[in-house]
This record gives sequence, structure tokens and C-alpha cells, in this order.
Amino acid sequence: MSYDGRRFAPVATAENGDVDSRTRFDYRQRDGVVWATYRGGGVRLGTLVATVDARGGLDMRYSHVDASGALRTGTCLSLPEVLPDGRLRLHETWQWTNGDGTSGTSTLEEI
Repeated sequence: MSYDGRRFAPVATAENGDVDSRTRFDYRQRDGVVWATYRGGGVRLGTLVATVDARGGLDMRYSHVDASGALRTGTCLSLPEVLPDGRLRLHETWQWTNGDGTSGTSTLEEI
């Protein structure tokens, strides 16, 4: 499975997150490393970097500037699901590493 060139949008988000339905994620991959930029909604600009396991799962670290101008950072584990039409759905469990340190879940789908 390759993430290279795929674009994702949230379909479910947590209340304590900055990502919403207007956020878009553009993924790239080389070998076992994935990175992405994201923006929109509550995020001015964000980046993430991840390693990929044998099943396509991602262990990532992310950082972004939120709508108020604050820098936010966190960790996320993302598990892929291949949809019947071949697109990917990502089931994410994340936690802030700054601010309140809370955690949540999100679901992204390839668009």
C-alpha cells in the first residue's frame, strides 16, 4: 500500500481537535516514510511525518499552527481500511503533546 499522492478529508473528528470537515491532507511517501501537509478549517498550516508498518499502519508525529496562531503538536496512530471502491479510510487515535494533553479519535477518507 502506498500513500503517495493521496488526498484525505475528515469524515469524523473529536471536539478537542483542530481538524474539521474543511481540512485537507496531502500525503507523500518514499520507502517506509510518509509525510503530509494539511490546512483548512481550524488549521492554518500543518505537517506530519510517519513510519509505515507492514500492514500500512502509520506511527506519526504532527505539528500545526491553529486558527488563533498557536503552535500545536501531537502523536497519532493511524490504521488504514481499504473501501470497496479502492479508496482508503484512516482510523486515527491521537494525543496532543502540548496544551491540555487530551486525546481523541478521527476518521479520514480519501477524496
